[in-house]
Amino acid sequence: MSVIGIFKPSKEGGWEGNLRTLGINERLRLVPNDDRSSDDAPAFRVMLGRQRIGDAWEACTKDERARDYLRLRLDDPGFARPMTAALFPDDDGASARLMWRR
Repeated sequence: MSVIGIFKPSKEGGWEGNLRTLGINERLRLVPNDDRSSDDAPAFRVMLGRQRIGDAWEACTKDERARDYLRLRLDDPGFARPMTAALFPDDDGASARLMWRR
């Protein structure tokens, strides 16, 4: 998996940081979804400026050391297809790494 961003907790309760790939360098915000109508609804909305470009769901790894993370799906007209990634908070919760696997 490749690190494509470093995020920090935001004052509003979400995360903010940069998504950086060979063709993208954009500041994103993960904003809590206050309108969760079901357990399947995303926990966060992924925002680029005022535009929603995706969603994030809470998840947990299924290995020996269970870790909570956010599963992201980004869909923007500039992408050839939707991008999926995972945001893994560091143990201290002061930052998180956005990981992508092809």
